[in-house]
Amino acid sequence: MKILISNDDGVHAEGISVLSLALSEIAEVVTVAPDRNCSGASNSLTLETPLRVQPVEGSGFLAVNGTPTDCVHLALNELVSPEPDLVISGINHGANLGDDVIYSGTVAAATEGRHLGLPAIAISLVGDKHFASAAQVAVQLVKRLQKQPLPADQILNVNVPDLPYAELKGFKITRQGARHRAEEMIRTQDPRGKTIFWLGPPGERQDAGDGTDFAAVDEGFVSITPLRIDLTAYTQMPQLSEWAETLEM
Repeated sequence: MKILISNDDGVHAEGISVLSLALSEIAEVVTVAPDRNCSGASNSLTLETPLRVQPVEGSGFLAVNGTPTDCVHLALNELVSPEPDLVISGINHGANLGDDVIYSGTVAAATEGRHLGLPAIAISLVGDKHFASAAQVAVQLVKRLQKQPLPADQILNVNVPDLPYAELKGFKITRQGARHRAEEMIRTQDPRGKTIFWLGPPGERQDAGDGTDFAAVDEGFVSITPLRIDLTAYTQMPQLSEWAETLEM
């Protein structure tokens, strides 16, 4: 199996190094990632400036001066031949639970892999200590995929509790939870007295009940949430059709 690895924390992040090393034991690995932290980049592409690729000395990784989506797009179209079998993004430094997937560059890198026709996994550690646990989870998932492949339109969003691997309770298939709206922005001043703003912390949990990714992680389980790109709200289409009938041209 050949695997493309990327992330949003940057090519020098601990998570991607641990993941690449672990997966290289069972597969051929190519690692292409942003040259800096791109957390929160979502599915953005770089359109106004050229992309440059630089090898990272000592690791064999490739650094790109772009977003996570740029990295996967560039890798699959230009850098990796023959095409890999799977795209894995991570290990993210922190959770991607609930609404986080909207903004996550980690999930976006996996999404781009799926958009280009490959099954993809986004994997995040809900903390900052036990990256080896998340890497071992990734290894187990890949081994399972070798025996029973997923459809090419499948994205798995995986969140691993920050625990030693032996203390993880297992795997749960989950749905996305939800957060309340984000906290207010932080207004302050730069050294010259100009007003600046920082994004506030994410909102508190709104839906973290049974079956959610939040609940599974709280209970010590690895959360696996299947995602799809089609955002159509199918259940609302009949009602919206009736509403649209009253519109006038």
